[in-house]
Amino acid sequence: MNFDHIPQAVEPSKVPVRVLYTGAKIPAIGLGTFGSDRFSAEQVAQAVGEALAAGYRHIDCAAVYGNEKQIGQVLQYYFRSGRLKRSELWITSKLWNDMHQRVEEACRRSLEDLGLEYLDLYLVHWPFPNYHPPGCDVHSRSPDAKPYIHDNYMKTWRQMERLVERGLVRHIGTSNMTIPKLKLLLRDARIRPVCNQMELHPHFQQPELFAFCVEHGIVPVGYCPLGSPARPERDRTPEDTVVLDDPVLREIAARRSTTVAAVCIRWAIQRGQIPIPFSLHHYADNLRAAVSEPLSEDEMERIRRIDKNCRLIKGQVFLWKPNQSWEDLWDPTGEITPP
Repeated sequence: MNFDHIPQAVEPSKVPVRVLYTGAKIPAIGLGTFGSDRFSAEQVAQAVGEALAAGYRHIDCAAVYGNEKQIGQVLQYYFRSGRLKRSELWITSKLWNDMHQRVEEACRRSLEDLGLEYLDLYLVHWPFPNYHPPGCDVHSRSPDAKPYIHDNYMKTWRQMERLVERGLVRHIGTSNMTIPKLKLLLRDARIRPVCNQMELHPHFQQPELFAFCVEHGIVPVGYCPLGSPARPERDRTPEDTVVLDDPVLREIAARRSTTVAAVCIRWAIQRGQIPIPFSLHHYADNLRAAVSEPLSEDEMERIRRIDKNCRLIKGQVFLWKPNQSWEDLWDPTGEITPP
């Protein structure tokens, strides 16, 4: 294992940071590690190793991605070789749905696989404890699926809080939450979430949820920042739009002599969210975009106006009863969808 041949694309100290309500600083761009069904754990780990050489210091992991052990081997290479110290990295992982009642066990497993003594951030991956097997069909449903039940979620959150108290994680956060769910959590939590990870790209800007998070000191972390062109086939529907083909983004990219992907990354960082794109080959380009020339106010406004409210990751497999629409997962009325 050797990444000496990878040139540094960006000096890590030049990458912008976001300051959490705890005062901790998190790099404003991370490398996602969800390889969908297209890339092996070894390929994703190789990309992590190359991205670290290129200047990334923020890696977004999850147990369900099935590659934390391989990523851990890369991290250990960097630590043992003296090229990086643990304190220089921000490592996130996530609690999967079948472990909502065994949080510490799940966290310790991720720590063991990653070869770490602590995580910088641990997220509840989905607010539903509804398990589904990896790679399942979009119509798959667990017979034990349940709706969001706040009392049950708080039992999970109390366990998340204990991880902080025991020093296993530095911060805790949420993912795939909605405003009404976050309101209840903020009301009842002893330790508030520092981040909410959510789908964010120019065609799905979630302005209300984004504003709510910012107002309450929760940093938005945006997955699918490029519109997830490599997402699994099961997550594709005929009405999906293609972010990288948007004419406004293409015109801005052409005028700046850059790529649409770079414009998406620059927009995300400038807006105030943390994009976590995954790429086997373009990770250095994405990192360079994070330190590129800012978009103008006019360009930011033009991108704001191309929001199509097009959710790409709909989450159908987490539905809990027959004949439901995926919208029920996302509380479209502003109230938690009843059981």
